[in-house]
Amino acid sequence: MSSSELPLTCIIGAGPSGITVAKRLQDFGIPFDCFEASDEVGGNWYYKNPNGMSACYQSLHIDTSKWRLAFEDFPVPAQWPDFPHHSLLFQYFKDYVDHFGLREKITFNTKVVTAERTAAGLWDVTLSTGERRIYDALVVANGHHWDPRLPEYPGEFDGVLMHSHAYNDPFDPIDMRGKNVVVVGMGNSGLDIASELSQRYLANKLTVSARRGVWVMPKYVNGKAGDKEIAPAWMPRTLRLALSRRFLNKTLGPMEGYGLPRPDHRPFEAHPSCSGEFLGRAGSGDIAFKPAIEALEGSQVRFVDGSVEDVDVIICATGYDISFPFFTDPDLLPDGEQRMPLFKRMVKPGIDNLFFMGLAQAMPTLVNFAEQQSKLLAAYLSGTYRLPSHAEMHSIIEVDEAYNLGPFYKSPRHTIQLEFDRYVREITKEIESGRKRAETAGNRLPVPARALQNA
Repeated sequence: MSSSELPLTCIIGAGPSGITVAKRLQDFGIPFDCFEASDEVGGNWYYKNPNGMSACYQSLHIDTSKWRLAFEDFPVPAQWPDFPHHSLLFQYFKDYVDHFGLREKITFNTKVVTAERTAAGLWDVTLSTGERRIYDALVVANGHHWDPRLPEYPGEFDGVLMHSHAYNDPFDPIDMRGKNVVVVGMGNSGLDIASELSQRYLANKLTVSARRGVWVMPKYVNGKAGDKEIAPAWMPRTLRLALSRRFLNKTLGPMEGYGLPRPDHRPFEAHPSCSGEFLGRAGSGDIAFKPAIEALEGSQVRFVDGSVEDVDVIICATGYDISFPFFTDPDLLPDGEQRMPLFKRMVKPGIDNLFFMGLAQAMPTLVNFAEQQSKLLAAYLSGTYRLPSHAEMHSIIEVDEAYNLGPFYKSPRHTIQLEFDRYVREITKEIESGRKRAETAGNRLPVPARALQNA
């Protein structure tokens, strides 16, 4: 089948998810346009990205080891350290695009302003250039770590209150030396920033504030990157979790031993917070801990335990909202609790030409998650895979959501959790099931090529 007979597809974003989708569609001869708001690929891993959407700070190293983050057909350099710096990942993504000849197929410095479904079911896309284009299918790969979720506190604050998204280094956007700093949140960014600023020649006093304690996971286990020590796929989750918890209790011990509050949940009931430095700094007295902020009182902060501290800077490492600013249809947006159930975290039943890529908190890796999804997408758009019925998709979503979210306490942080390895196994099975459905249907294109006729 020639490319003119396959559906014309629009890809929003050229981060890791967008570029691996583009590569897969290119392999299948599926015509596409990829639009990137920035001047380069890499998305979140482009430090000081001019599109303002990167959450990178200068010292950031990925928490996933190099063995887990590589694309299947493009190995990472052998000389990389176990946990690469963000600059290495950025170069890796640029090299990937150049190696597979994708660069000339990406339109840079161009944002998708609106994407609306027409009465005929096509996608009417308006670009920041003012141009409008029609597409048969739409792929959303705009990331979910760029729209900061900033808490609201009663009172007024005389100092600087910022989200970690704006943090670049201890001197940018403001000089933290000699300041009393509160870092709100104990996710990965919060632990990294707190560890960095707590060095005595930087912040005068570094306090971490959080509503609950967390289990701080090590990056290394028995001298190896922790994500290389994952239990085998055949092991039931209950047994795997029990063994992992026993191991952590034996090797790490209680968080109270490091001067931190006791978590109100068991290990792995929250998205993992990993650090090779934080516990040592906390145990050495370089990091103090306070519960949640109750109110802002000028140059002071009041915490829910009644204590009051003089504070110059508050850095809120409080996560991100899932946002699709190009959609006006509320049915295409997450609900007020950041929930957005999708079939295989890709498809909204009833809309057969819209695909969300990389929209997950996949453990242990998100970098190559969309690469796995792109296998189903390309098979579907080329007619060799067919989706289940709407009723079947809803049933599968219900089962997947119960499994993936079941172990975690309820929080906007935990609405898109899943296990990477299990997902790969499940989507491989689903592609095979869909292949049989497609054969039964005569391998007809589920998304016909109509866009060029309606342009």
